[in-house]
Amino acid sequence: MYGAQGFSVLGFPCNQFDLLEPGNNGTEILNGVKYVRPGGGFVPNFQMFTKIEVNGANEEPLYTYLKKYCPQTSNTFQSDLHYAPLRVGDVNWNYETFLVNRQGKAMKRYDPDTNPLDLKSDIENMLKMKGSPSRKLEKKRMWQQKRIEKNTIEIIY
Repeated sequence: MYGAQGFSVLGFPCNQFDLLEPGNNGTEILNGVKYVRPGGGFVPNFQMFTKIEVNGANEEPLYTYLKKYCPQTSNTFQSDLHYAPLRVGDVNWNYETFLVNRQGKAMKRYDPDTNPLDLKSDIENMLKMKGSPSRKLEKKRMWQQKRIEKNTIEIIY
């Protein structure tokens, strides 16, 4: 929806919440999404990364950074958490969302129950913010992306 403006959605699977992401690698995770939940041949229209830990002793540095700059969405912990130690500010559950601007600044954090469509105004406001690239730069990025896509060979195992 906002891809032409340089906005991207990135997905980071995690198995720390009730062991809901049992896939061992990208292929297993994508097959789980496509054939099990939600199933019906669903394929995400965003970049999906390998499974990571978002909380605990082995959390990815990206999530340490995001949690540092965005306040927690809940004051309670869920049951069936599979990590330690538990810390104030941890990601509460799957689908907790962070909005990050082009400069890499964490702007806002959303509760896992937030409907993605409710992020629309925040995304639009962020894209209008000062420091956003000019139209000329956006066109250059789009041209470069098309060139990359044209020269990319997808390898499926």
